[in-house]
Amino acid sequence: MATGLVALVSLVLALAAPLALFLLVRSEGEQRVETDRESAERMARRDTDEGRRSR
Repeated sequence: MATGLVALVSLVLALAAPLALFLLVRSEGEQRVETDRESAERMARRDTDEGRRSR
């Protein structure tokens, strides 16, 4: 009886975990910001902040 319960729980987790990850990744994609190339390059340069790095 206990072996069957462990097998059932394992099966449910094995099916639920990939589905949960898929849904999380899918919802993340809906939040992205679409920009043109020039705006994207400007945002990327602003994110690097190379002028403040110490050597």
